Amino acid sequence: MQKLLTDQQHETFNKLLCDEDELKRYKRKFDDYKPSLLPRILGGFLVFSGNIMYGKKPSLLKFRAIEVIARVPYHSWSSASYTHLTLFFTDEERAVKYSESTRFADVAQANETMHVVVISCMTEKVHGLGHIRFTMLPILFSFFYFWASYLLYLLNPRMSYELNFLFESHAFSQYDEFIQVHEKQLRAKSIESCFLDTYGRKHENQYEFFKAVRNDELIHRNQSLEQISKL
Repeated sequence: MQKLLTDQQHETFNKLLCDEDELKRYKRKFDDYKPSLLPRILGGFLVFSGNIMYGKKPSLLKFRAIEVIARVPYHSWSSASYTHLTLFFTDEERAVKYSESTRFADVAQANETMHVVVISCMTEKVHGLGHIRFTMLPILFSFFYFWASYLLYLLNPRMSYELNFLFESHAFSQYDEFIQVHEKQLRAKSIESCFLDTYGRKHENQYEFFKAVRNDELIHRNQSLEQISKL
């Protein structure tokens, strides 16, 4: 059974994944996993809708929308776990499982919050943020995603984890394409963020930042499936 990563262990593992061989090895672990039908339908809807609204190609504006949505399932799992614990608080074995799920969600949610804050500030400086397309629409998607993840977690946690696996897979592929296509430009751009400093990360340039974000998404992708073994 895979042990949950603490904040510091997550950061250490993220740096390890900057080695491309380690990244490929870790990615292969679940590359052939096929989620259930319902998560594939919901995940396909989210990815398709995002591509229609923000284009298929990765961009700062698209990342901003992705990150607003990406932190939602971790919040929904915490809420659903609290609901379960309220109903089954006399079942200690079940209480341990839901408490571990909540700890995983807390670490991942803090990480995704860092993504959305830093990327939002970065995007606003370059493009500005449209109130409808890049603020209201992501919030509407988030509302749908929250309740889909919450209800799935209550009824069948496996499917909720699989749905997040699909969304994080998409996020990983978008960031990976972005840093490969724009590596030269990103290496030439510095990054300054007091929120990033508070979180505890230091990057020389935007390439290092987006590479670390890419690694985060892969960790979240794989850890979502590793949670299934604890159900």
